Amino acid sequence: MRFEQAYAALRFDPALPWAAFAVLAGLCVLALLPAVFRRARGVGWRALAFGVLLLWLAGPRLVQESRDTLPDIGLLVVDETASMQVGNRAALRDAARAALAGQAARMSDLELRTIMVPEGGHDGTQLFAAVNRALADVPQSRLAGVVALTDGQVHDVPANTLHAPLHVLVPARGEETDRRLRIVEAPSFGLVGHNVTIRVAVDDLGVPRASGTARLTLRRDGEAPQARAVPVGQEVPIDVPITRPGPVLVELQAEPLPGEVSDLNNRAVVEISGVRDRLRVLLVSGEPHAGERTWRRLLKADPAVDLVHFTILRPPERDDMTPLNELALIAFPVRELFQVKIRDFDLIILDRFQNRGILPPTYLRNIADYVRSGGGLLLSAGPEFASPASLSATALGGVLPARPSLTGAGVTEGGFRPQVTPLGNRHPVTEGLPGWRAPGVEPTWGPWYRRIDVASPGGQDLMDAADGAPLLLLDHVEQGRVAMLLSDQIWLWSRGHQGGGPQAELLRRIAHWLMKEPALEEEALRARIENGVLQVGRRSVGDGPPGEVSVTSPTGAVTRLPLRPDGPGRGTAELPAADLGVWQVTDGARITFAATVNANPREIADLRATGTVLGAAARASGGGVHFIAGGTPDLRRIEPGRDAAGAGWVGLVRRHDHIVTGVDAIPLLPPWAALPLLLGLVLLAWRREGSG
Repeated sequence: MRFEQAYAALRFDPALPWAAFAVLAGLCVLALLPAVFRRARGVGWRALAFGVLLLWLAGPRLVQESRDTLPDIGLLVVDETASMQVGNRAALRDAARAALAGQAARMSDLELRTIMVPEGGHDGTQLFAAVNRALADVPQSRLAGVVALTDGQVHDVPANTLHAPLHVLVPARGEETDRRLRIVEAPSFGLVGHNVTIRVAVDDLGVPRASGTARLTLRRDGEAPQARAVPVGQEVPIDVPITRPGPVLVELQAEPLPGEVSDLNNRAVVEISGVRDRLRVLLVSGEPHAGERTWRRLLKADPAVDLVHFTILRPPERDDMTPLNELALIAFPVRELFQVKIRDFDLIILDRFQNRGILPPTYLRNIADYVRSGGGLLLSAGPEFASPASLSATALGGVLPARPSLTGAGVTEGGFRPQVTPLGNRHPVTEGLPGWRAPGVEPTWGPWYRRIDVASPGGQDLMDAADGAPLLLLDHVEQGRVAMLLSDQIWLWSRGHQGGGPQAELLRRIAHWLMKEPALEEEALRARIENGVLQVGRRSVGDGPPGEVSVTSPTGAVTRLPLRPDGPGRGTAELPAADLGVWQVTDGARITFAATVNANPREIADLRATGTVLGAAARASGGGVHFIAGGTPDLRRIEPGRDAAGAGWVGLVRRHDHIVTGVDAIPLLPPWAALPLLLGLVLLAWRREGSG
């Protein structure tokens, strides 16, 4: 702030009221008129005397103000978004910031305020939003101008210009070039066994009349890369096969453009969730029984399941000699189901089914082969499994995890509450079932009253009776899976008997485990990246420690990462994941992948340092664009209306804003000067008239 004095205005303080003053002026005119008509000598001096009299009575005064001038305010806007970390932009920006701040400090009439533009997330660089927030505290009469240190990639350029010069200082030597890979369209999910189409485009930015081709490399879940040439600047469809359910990571990378500023946006990662189409389930009930409706109701309630259900109402040995043309029953399509279309089913459920000649041995062998080649089989066993017609005595017995016990009746009657085994506590099918509390603690669900005794059970025993006899066995058979439920009493839970139980949840988990739902894998390794951190989780049904995993970053660096226990059969670990791309995690037996992508795709969509985005706004405001790799322009003060930018300098306008601290009125015709002047003019007029 600086003190100064200035003449601000001319004012009048008349000694008479303005009405009286007007009357007096009129009298003076009347007094002059006769002399004017007579053309008397000295009329001019008389008129001049009257004029001095009237001027003296009007009280003219010159107003003098005492002022405190206010410093002008300039804004120095510093871009700190992600794109400013490319190359040496940050270093050039910081050097220019220090130089401008040093020059401004030597200008007593300028206050230079620094504004930081932080990373804007998905909104990109919001430079003018930061400027507008700062301008809320700056009077327009004091704004000298705005100097922006930015790479020029701004995503909120307003339609209206600033009321002060805008100078854009770009940390580069000139306009740059950049190649980017753009994902035009990518589905979020795809059907297993089908292809999905990703539409991409390779753009060369800053290149006049870009043309030719670029090599595009595609890698799916860490598999061997596939390369193809794609035309620059055109959308290209790429078909990706979905071979399994669960997340599928597709990494795309375009070859670098010679001379481009960065290859950061040459890569893209697309995550596609593989989902099954309508799940096809074949349910065959060997006879009508109380639990049959439970199976049907459960499967029909799932809109993603296409159910084919047959119930054997009359076995061959019960022939009552009714003519075939009088039967209203549908013939059992044995050949179509178990030979022609057996591979079309995702799951086969045999509910209390027994070998009574309905299925020839060839078709039972087809079911066993179906399981070995990757199918799922659920056998819900009742007393028929312990009978001579047991399926264990057929070709199907080779894929079952248990056979009937040869001692005793094979069927045990009496109430008991199913228990989850220690293995079941770690297995995703039975882990955390509603109503189960802890080993050794009676569950809250209701009892069952019958179970099937088996000898030398194999596979995974997840649920037992109170005496340790197995109730639920799961097993892997080559590429397929088998589950055996050794009781036909689970329907009691659906009826709410003595509190019921988690019948729907348990059967749903069993069915989806048989159909290889990724979330229900008992040996699983998963990884995801969230907030820049790689989170690894491992599930196992083994009793050993969690062990460790090997993590490979997108750059190829390998890190051994120990897992910490996180519950029965679980281990977790975390690792910072700053590198963009696909990360690979393996425990030696399983491999999984996680992708990290830029948190602000808008910010990296164009990595060029450029003056084209802000050039129009800068010129419209009177400012300009300067590339500062060769040096920082000088900071100058300019008067309003003058050029605000030139070669090697930027100007901030002097606004001359001030505060008035005092006002003085100086008489222009004080009495000591007015009276002698008036008398002198009167004497001159008298002498002139008297001499005539």
